[in-house]
Amino acid sequence: MLFSRLPELRAAQAPDAPCVADAASGLSNSEFHSKVLVAAGVFAENGVGPGDVVAVMLPNQVEFVVAMFAAWRLGAAVTPINPGLTATEATHQIADSGAKLLINTDGAAVMAGVPSLPAATLHGAAPHAGQPVDDAAALALLIYTSGTTGLPKGVMLDHANLEAMAAMSRQALRITKEDHCLLVLPLFHVNGIVASILTPLSAGGRVTIRARFDIETFFPDVERLRPTYFSAVPTIYALLNALPGHVRPDTSSLRYGICGAAPAPAELLANFEARYGFPLIEGYGLSEGTCASTINPLDGVRKAGTVGLPFAGQRIAIADAGGRLLAAGETGEVLVRGPNVMRGYLGKPEETSKTIVDGWLRTGDLGRVDADGYLSIVGRLKEMIIRGGENIYPKEIEDALTAFPGVLEAAVIGAPHETLGEIVVAYVAFRPGRGATPEVLNEHCAARLTRYKRPAAIHVMASLPKNPVGKIDKLKLRAMPRGA
Repeated sequence: MLFSRLPELRAAQAPDAPCVADAASGLSNSEFHSKVLVAAGVFAENGVGPGDVVAVMLPNQVEFVVAMFAAWRLGAAVTPINPGLTATEATHQIADSGAKLLINTDGAAVMAGVPSLPAATLHGAAPHAGQPVDDAAALALLIYTSGTTGLPKGVMLDHANLEAMAAMSRQALRITKEDHCLLVLPLFHVNGIVASILTPLSAGGRVTIRARFDIETFFPDVERLRPTYFSAVPTIYALLNALPGHVRPDTSSLRYGICGAAPAPAELLANFEARYGFPLIEGYGLSEGTCASTINPLDGVRKAGTVGLPFAGQRIAIADAGGRLLAAGETGEVLVRGPNVMRGYLGKPEETSKTIVDGWLRTGDLGRVDADGYLSIVGRLKEMIIRGGENIYPKEIEDALTAFPGVLEAAVIGAPHETLGEIVVAYVAFRPGRGATPEVLNEHCAARLTRYKRPAAIHVMASLPKNPVGKIDKLKLRAMPRGA
């Protein structure tokens, strides 16, 4: 089943069943299909056809989903743009993707030569009368990476990638037509699109969209809307777990929460589940792998602190710097293989050939696989700290720091050192009303880490900087003065 046909299939099977909603409106399957047809008519009137790219620069709202499916109906691809980007940042993505049309909130022009339409105009045309374009090899999404090593690159995902990933997710997470996903992550990221839109909708389920995660309204939404699952990042779970003890919401509708985008401390997962009564299912993936590659099983052993087992249909391996596959328990670069692996980076064949080698996606993440096949992530290849010839993995130190009572989150980076090459520098944020001096945190680390792994400096901050997806932004930490 191609996603270009999903709206009409849902409308035919259950026309009155709920499909997608946000704070302003809710659409049944038949209503959603009708709006997709009209939006496709708008796109066709503006010259969009097979092989074209539509840039969607909208906040989380129903119109985003309508625009995405409308483009797919015509055989066009979508590049989602963070609506918080500056004009300069957005222009890079629009130009690099070759977008033919931009959909944004107010229709304001961003780049010369590319027409912009406000989201409201998606309702103003005759419905598209042609048949959906059926092409599994057609480009579906252009997801732009965060640009940690230069300008963002366009990750090319085709319909076959999306179909494979959605099928794997439905199987692993047991998503059915009874499921209701509460979306709180940004739709300009592949996690929001795949885990919270495509997976439940392709199973016949429904989605309620929120503009963003809001700690004041999240649990009231859960109690009122009765979702069965949601996907979030470790920072969100840490904030929820730091709520006052008297906060005891009714979470009985939730089967689980998905935890991804960054490794989570095992203690956070255990404490959260004990407090709120539903499990956190930790997984791992990246945009180049269409969202996810491993996940802890719903049934069987869930190993806290690991990111689980490979999805059915994918393979995981660990390799050294020369590409030699390593045995269980050894640390090296995580490799991924499967039908979810991207087509490549748009217009960057050399980058693609360095990233996809002999069919394996080189993730740039450092990890190890245990004897049972569970993957643990220990850091990024480029974040590994080499102190006097010793390899240090930031996550081990971050886990030690987050084990200190009251610590909300911690981040560890390597700082240049004239003699040792690099030294360990840590940044810590506490829950409201809690705190400790760097000296006390140093004593805590001394009891848990061998000497060469201990931070040379620990900086206590009110909060740690985040990127738009909610992950700790280590680039900003590296740019801070060491005395910050």
